Amino acid sequence: MPLFVEVALPVPLRQTFSYKIPETLTLTPQKGMRVKVPFGRQQLIGLITGTSDTCNLKPNQIKSLIALLDNEPLLPDPLYKLTTWAARYYFCSVGQMMSQALPVALRKGAEILADTRIFWRTTSAGNAASLDAVKRAPAQRKILELLQQSELSQEEVASLHLSPSALKALQDKEWITKDERINKLDLSWRENLELGEDPLTLNPEQAIAVATLNQQTGYHCTLLEGITGSGKTEVYLALLESVLKKGKQALILVPEIGLTPQTISRFKSRFNVTVAVIHSGLTDNQRLIAWRQARTGEAAIIIGTRSALFTPMAFPGAIILDEEHDSSFKQQEGVGYHARDLAVMRGHLEKIPVLLGTATPSLESLQNALSGRYKHLELGQRAGNAEKVRQGIIDISGQPLKSGLSHALLNEMRIHLDAGNQVLLFLNRRGFSPALLCHECGHLHECDRCDAFFTVHQSLNEIRCHHCSNQYAIPKQCHNCGSTLLMGQGVGTEQLAAVLEKEFPKYPVVRIDRDTTSRKGALESHLNAIHKGEYKILVGTQMLAKGHHFPDVTLVGLLDVDGALFSADFRAPERFGQLYTQVSGRAGRARKKGTVLMQTHQADNAILRELMHVGYGQFARNQLSERKQALLPPAWNMLLLRAEANQAIDAENFLSEVAQLLPQDEECEVIGPMPAPMDKKAGKYRRHLMFQTLSRQRLQQAFESALPHIEALPSAKRCRWSIDRDPQDLL
Repeated sequence: MPLFVEVALPVPLRQTFSYKIPETLTLTPQKGMRVKVPFGRQQLIGLITGTSDTCNLKPNQIKSLIALLDNEPLLPDPLYKLTTWAARYYFCSVGQMMSQALPVALRKGAEILADTRIFWRTTSAGNAASLDAVKRAPAQRKILELLQQSELSQEEVASLHLSPSALKALQDKEWITKDERINKLDLSWRENLELGEDPLTLNPEQAIAVATLNQQTGYHCTLLEGITGSGKTEVYLALLESVLKKGKQALILVPEIGLTPQTISRFKSRFNVTVAVIHSGLTDNQRLIAWRQARTGEAAIIIGTRSALFTPMAFPGAIILDEEHDSSFKQQEGVGYHARDLAVMRGHLEKIPVLLGTATPSLESLQNALSGRYKHLELGQRAGNAEKVRQGIIDISGQPLKSGLSHALLNEMRIHLDAGNQVLLFLNRRGFSPALLCHECGHLHECDRCDAFFTVHQSLNEIRCHHCSNQYAIPKQCHNCGSTLLMGQGVGTEQLAAVLEKEFPKYPVVRIDRDTTSRKGALESHLNAIHKGEYKILVGTQMLAKGHHFPDVTLVGLLDVDGALFSADFRAPERFGQLYTQVSGRAGRARKKGTVLMQTHQADNAILRELMHVGYGQFARNQLSERKQALLPPAWNMLLLRAEANQAIDAENFLSEVAQLLPQDEECEVIGPMPAPMDKKAGKYRRHLMFQTLSRQRLQQAFESALPHIEALPSAKRCRWSIDRDPQDLL
């Protein structure tokens, strides 16, 4: 048995730590097992990265590990390799990357496999009991009604949000009871795959795409570029069917929690298999159960947001990324990994196909597809009988606006609503108004900790900064001149919804943004109500733009496109093109004709004209050549160093010293230090330094050799700094 182990701990130090193996330990420690170790005054849980018989520390410096938590390695070899590769690529410690890859419960020391599961069922007395006996206790009635139909596992009880006190009350009456049963692995889906519904007939384009995907063996990465409404999900389902029939599992990544309910229901109605769901809206225990089901092979399909990328599969078969262009696949805090790039790498290590699907490919994926690194499949026609949408621009220069709405748009809305259809209005600003203005002196109320204005939230009676969450009650007087004539400047979704309710009293309005969907299950209930036709006017932010299928929406209005067109970020045109195409894709998805209208002061803007006349595909290809000329990603590779400090000079000095440590020549460029587009945030001054190279290897080597020197700089201690590789957001 080896004498020492190397352990990766969830700390920012880029090194592993050596510990002695106590003689009392009977199991042999292996790479990838979790251990509990002393670290300073605390105890941490880390992963073993290696074992050895020698150690170059003095005997009195070496501590013993406290406990070995697993009998076998936690991550299969390809996933272990993926996390170590990602740690190097994103310049973070292996321990930090490993803690991204594990569910929270495992990081806290939970067991990998549970031996037993708990089930709830009715007793004979509970079966005979009448529901009217508990009609005064609706929570108890709901539980009794469900359990009289069939027993429920503890996980199902949790996901249905059943009341624990009501469960206990029924248990005390001896109407229900819980059993603990030994876990049995159910892998029957691998032998006999049952379909819950017949697949739809594919159109010729879809059939060619499916045939091409089914011919591939081993690792392949394919970009499926299909216009909105062209039936990409049906292609995913056909690919899944062939993967599942081989007894293999599939991992599906979606950008937002909001898209998971409808994705799950599509897959569950097609396949009678266990679907594991992993996203941040679940409890630690729910995520751990899903992780276990995927790892043992019980779950045939795993659906989740970016963190689900690291879920182990017993029988890996395929990885599908839906809406691959979406910026939510890139993590912004902590380790800034990109789930799309790591999914491609994981497919490579697991030797399985990866499918990237989108109507609006990111320029990075498009470049890889056009250069032949990825296979490129296109779907150019809308599925079923859906027709192409009509597009139009409403020039609002000098026009009177009613809370951001022009007369032309209001008239168009009336026509569509009177015809019995639904209307979707898109405004990417939540709150009542984006700023609070004094009518007498013109003073705009600005956050005291950021370079940003307070947003007015009328329903909460507060002004709030959306960058640092700083909040106050709405002031009665101007902070500058003491006047009481304060008014909201600009329009947010809250104000828009209120105005529409007055303007169209006969048609119910629903607002969907982060403020109205923060409660658990709120988004799902809103979406269900929209599908039932309970709401006729839909007002929302980006949450409404992505992937939803609203058959009755025939008019989509984009209220403020000017704000999206002008930005300090070089990706703004690409983002706007994606957003416009995605939002307009919500119109006319069934048999009804759809219309998309944009309100703008820039009716002659080249980007708008190009998007309308040639569509996103050609627009993106033109953007690619512009980026090449400007030496910007994806033609060049970028790394962004962010520094923030109480004194701007501290951040600036540190980044100036870093700039001296990086090479500059024809293939390497250092830009900065310069102020961030938002100079001050949460009380700190922010500075940026960009490092760009023509080749990815050059960036890796140059920065890897400079990093130890950067960390040793005395000025590094006077500010907080972070590294963002392939940044998606320069703000």
